Amino acid sequence: MIGFCPLASGSKGNSIYLGTKETKILIDAGISGKQIKLRLDQIGVDISEINAVLITHEHLDHIEGLKVLSNKYNIPVFANSETAKGIYNNLHLSADFKIFTTQELFEYKDLKIFPFSILHDTLDPVGFIIWTHGLKLGFCSDLGYVSSLVVKQLQDCDYLYLEANHQVDLVHASNRPMMYKQRVLGRQGHLSNDECAYLLSQVYHPGLKHVFLAHLSSECNNPNTAKKCIENFLKRENKNIDISFAHQDEISGKIKF
Repeated sequence: MIGFCPLASGSKGNSIYLGTKETKILIDAGISGKQIKLRLDQIGVDISEINAVLITHEHLDHIEGLKVLSNKYNIPVFANSETAKGIYNNLHLSADFKIFTTQELFEYKDLKIFPFSILHDTLDPVGFIIWTHGLKLGFCSDLGYVSSLVVKQLQDCDYLYLEANHQVDLVHASNRPMMYKQRVLGRQGHLSNDECAYLLSQVYHPGLKHVFLAHLSSECNNPNTAKKCIENFLKRENKNIDISFAHQDEISGKIKF
């Protein structure tokens, strides 16, 4: 498949497929190797065709499947040095690491990849901008704060994958421990619907083709709440964006180039 498709998105695991004429990669591998294989099969991709995995950060819901991908299929793992250390510490995995530097552009086959800094409670978390064949794609999830750097990097994208994790009042009303609430709502936690809407309003342009809303909390958010909040915010600014959701337990809509 030439295009991209979220394979899983949420606190139980995250992974995105991206394929071009020359390259097939995953961004994160936070579900089991078995599930990654099954979901790739559903979009017509064999797991043996995957050339590399890009990792945003070392939380288990982003790296759970790396042991299978690395040990069984010998797929190289692209990460910055701090994230590679975190992966080793969490999984005791000596993978074929390809180390990139945060905030420095690198190339892999027909992809140009820019890993940019985000705020999250990990060692050196990143989002990714990827250019391929005239398209600019932005992948930005697991961040607690929309910095000016994030806004700058996500300008002029053709496609976006953005976090809309929670509705603030639902977090406060939940039965979760106070420590959880403080983490999620903090600057190194997760992005709310309102913050996602603000970010979208800042990076909107007429050429933005589609946005996936990602990492929705199963307890403190739902698709209808997220979509209503974000669309109402954008409507006030006369901005209309094609939006869908990245699902946790199944593949999401396929974007074909």
